[in-house]
Amino acid sequence: MNYFHLLFKLHSKIRNGSKIKRTYDPPLTPCDRLLRHPLVNDQTKEKLRLQHIQLDPIALLHCIREGQSALAALASTDSFPQGPGHASLDQFLAQLPRLWQDGEVRPTHQTQSAKPRHWRIRKDSFEEVWYDVLCWLQQDPDTTAKDLFIRLQGEYPGRFPDGQLRTLQHRVKEWRTIMARELVYACIE
Repeated sequence: MNYFHLLFKLHSKIRNGSKIKRTYDPPLTPCDRLLRHPLVNDQTKEKLRLQHIQLDPIALLHCIREGQSALAALASTDSFPQGPGHASLDQFLAQLPRLWQDGEVRPTHQTQSAKPRHWRIRKDSFEEVWYDVLCWLQQDPDTTAKDLFIRLQGEYPGRFPDGQLRTLQHRVKEWRTIMARELVYACIE
């Protein structure tokens, strides 16, 4: 964490009545902050630089996973097949591209209790205009759902109250997720 995790550090805090204005330094890792500090001697800075060069985030991730598997094996009443040392780093790296597709399953993850709901409670208010929205999204995929909603309100005055914006945002988000998956899986095949 000290070598790879960027953190914001509070630079100043000014109170103006009930409001507080905070100013932050640019995000840096704790290691980078130490390397920039004038009171740290050069020998310590050189040690930190050497240690940072030797660290490999993928190898560290593999070690963390092995440790988690070992803890799960100790906590489990029956024998756990994925104990420490069962997978080499090469095997782990070979599985890594597939793991993100399957959804990472580790002993420390909790299973989702409920399946997503596939039925509707109310009639879909965007059902009749969804084809138009899809055409607009095909023409300009970077447009926001709010811009699409304003355009819908302009073309169909009085039909879409402001409270339905969030519903359209959900629908557009689902569409973008599906399109992103198609793009990623098309590159893999």
